[in-house]
Amino acid sequence: MLHHAFLGVSDIERSAAFYDAALGALGYVRVWDDIRPGQTGQAVGYGLPGGGDKLAIKHRPEGQPPAGPGFHLAFAALSRAAVDAFHAAAIAHGGRDNGDPGLRPHYGEHYYAAFVIDPDGHALEAVLNSAES
Repeated sequence: MLHHAFLGVSDIERSAAFYDAALGALGYVRVWDDIRPGQTGQAVGYGLPGGGDKLAIKHRPEGQPPAGPGFHLAFAALSRAAVDAFHAAAIAHGGRDNGDPGLRPHYGEHYYAAFVIDPDGHALEAVLNSAES
């Protein structure tokens, strides 16, 4: 249903490093970027290799508060190991833990997910909702 989403970030280089690592663990890559240090309108787009962007981060130096409680972005993972790697990479690159990797039976029998908060306060999830591990 969604074509893409974007998140405002206060430091484009820091956030690009965070998303390169966290989304890279899930197989997503930087599909374009427009980084021009010191200039306005900088952005980076992420998606599947060879495809268009599904998520963009846009530099908002004046700050842009994250969406309120209850909102988060969930990224599809191909394996539990990818969910684990997403969480580890996010924490190693300035994210905060918001739920260790593990089964979430209250969401479904096979719902395996991890939750983090990015450096700007955006709530993110990586999830595999399949019997495959």
